[in-house]
Amino acid sequence: MKHLTLTALCALFLAFFAISCSPKTAPADGGSASINKKALNGSWILTDVTFDGIPKGSKITVFDQASYKCFIGSQWDFVSNNNKGSFTLTATDEGCATGNQPIIWSIIQENGGNVFQFKKLYSGDKAKNVTTGYKVALTDVEATSMTWRAAVGFQGQTGYLVYTFQRK
Repeated sequence: MKHLTLTALCALFLAFFAISCSPKTAPADGGSASINKKALNGSWILTDVTFDGIPKGSKITVFDQASYKCFIGSQWDFVSNNNKGSFTLTATDEGCATGNQPIIWSIIQENGGNVFQFKKLYSGDKAKNVTTGYKVALTDVEATSMTWRAAVGFQGQTGYLVYTFQRK
């Protein structure tokens, strides 16, 4: 009887262990699986910005800073162990100003999807005191590419900017 009880407990333990170690899959409700922030770690180049529901070539200012055209070619650096990073604008045509912008960032789950959120940090700022920031849907992250989708108000309607990145 002791051996039967011990065997049953061992089997139960192994079952719990196997379940806890199994790979995580997308939720059954159609949401997306959580993206680990380590997947973003490193340097990325914003290679393209496309429009969805907005006329191509529209004048759109992104992240309260510059035209979307100024961001094409920008480098985004993410450090996953402290959630710090930066982006550097390098485009000089169309009156674009170059420069580096430190940020603090994270990935959250919102409305069943992954959301990348960040705050700009200026000299002397503490992240906890910065009350404004930005959110974009993190629609895809692969080993060498990443895609964001950001809602944008345009002429009384909502359209989207789709940002495409390549790992540097």
